Amino acid sequence: MKIEWDAKRFLSKNNYLIQTDAVKNYLIPVCNYREELSWLPYAEEADLLNVALFGFTAKDWREANPELAKNSNVRDYSSINELTVLSNLETHNAQMIREGKLKEERFLILKEIAEYQIRILNEAQNISNKIEQK
Repeated sequence: MKIEWDAKRFLSKNNYLIQTDAVKNYLIPVCNYREELSWLPYAEEADLLNVALFGFTAKDWREANPELAKNSNVRDYSSINELTVLSNLETHNAQMIREGKLKEERFLILKEIAEYQIRILNEAQNISNKIEQK
C-alpha cells in the first residue's frame, strides 16, 4: 500500500507543476502582484483545490493539526483516492486557467469534479474491499 501511496503522491506533485506553470504564465502576468507577493497566486490556487476537495484551506488544516503540521501537510495524510482526485483537479484547473475562466467559475467546476470522482473511486474501493473479504 505504501508504494501505491508514494506513486499517487508523486503524480500529485507532478500535476502540481502543471498547475503552477499555468499560474506563472497566465495569472501572474495579468495581476499586479508586487515582487515579494508573487507567491500569493500559487497559494490561492492550492487552497482553491483544497477547499474543492477537502472543504478547508491548508491554513485551516495546520491550525486544526498543529503537531502534524510541524513536519507535513494535509496531502501527506490524504487517502489514495483523494490524491488521485487532487491530481486530476490540478490538471483541470491548469486548463481552465489557460482558458481564462474566473476563479469562482473554476471553483464550482472543480468542486463538482471532486465530488463526482471521489464518490466513484470510493464506491469502487468499497466493492473491491468486499470482494477481497470473500
